Amino acid sequence: MSYYLIHTTYPILFVAVLARQLCLPIPAILFLLSGGALAGSGKLSYTGISLAAVLGCVLADLVWFEAGRLRGKRVLRLLCALAPDPSYCIRNSKATFAKKGVRALLIAKFIPGLDGICPPLAGMTGASRVDFVLYDAVGSGLWAGAYITCGFLFAKELDKVVRYTSAFANVLILVLGAPLLALFAWKLIQLVRMTRILLPSQITPEQLKARLDSGERIGVVDLLRFEDDPQEVAVIPGAVRLDPLQIRRKRRIYMPGNLELVLYCGSKNNFVSARVAAAMRKHGIQRIRVLTGGLAAWKAMQFPLSTESLDPEAEMARLRIEMFPPWRNVKR
Repeated sequence: MSYYLIHTTYPILFVAVLARQLCLPIPAILFLLSGGALAGSGKLSYTGISLAAVLGCVLADLVWFEAGRLRGKRVLRLLCALAPDPSYCIRNSKATFAKKGVRALLIAKFIPGLDGICPPLAGMTGASRVDFVLYDAVGSGLWAGAYITCGFLFAKELDKVVRYTSAFANVLILVLGAPLLALFAWKLIQLVRMTRILLPSQITPEQLKARLDSGERIGVVDLLRFEDDPQEVAVIPGAVRLDPLQIRRKRRIYMPGNLELVLYCGSKNNFVSARVAAAMRKHGIQRIRVLTGGLAAWKAMQFPLSTESLDPEAEMARLRIEMFPPWRNVKR
């Protein structure tokens, strides 16, 4: 804590909060606590640090607001990409914001996950800049004020707690951090290897269309449902739209040996498709193709699209694909 007490100034506090709201790994909360402690000792102004924090919050959130107005869906996918369940992250955030509107900004910063999602959602839903700035400023003031006040009231006790916590954190990093880092590296290596294995198994949009036109028995799986709003994203005719997370969580998947499955997603590097294909190969399913370039490549060829996907349960029954636990349709 002493480090932050020495280095906390109005500009530093402003930059720390700004960076934190832009999703950079900066410990802005420690700077807020330190600012409160310095205000308690008379070295900084309580009003001054509060204004610096609120200004940093509002400016950063305004960037996300404008990003949501211009590229809302892409921003949401980016912010929820690292969540355990990206689809739930997006659905839950949209539902919460739909109920409260811009008033959600008053409490958003106290709720993990909702903080980063609310500004772009406000931009997507067409909220006015004046309303956004007003509610965001009040919410930012409440959030920053809570930490600044804690630092102001408990400066001495806070320093002791942080000192002991810092020593414990060093031990915790050694005990848990190294294995977690090794696990992450191993998972990354596995993903890279699987992507390379899948490269020879790719199918071009022209090849897929020719096989569909010939009436060949082939399953086409659209993995876009939870990357975008399913009501606005068309599918390749004859495709069934499935949740990639559900597929990866299945304990058992059976598919007839003479059936070939084609997966596609929205990313040009086929990241989502590669993860799903890797999960299905663990169940012994080898006849899996990944559409080169995803849906974007299909659209670029000006091939036909459909506004409706096939019913998952009916299509899997037709193709004789079995999954355990049984498939369940997820409502958005």
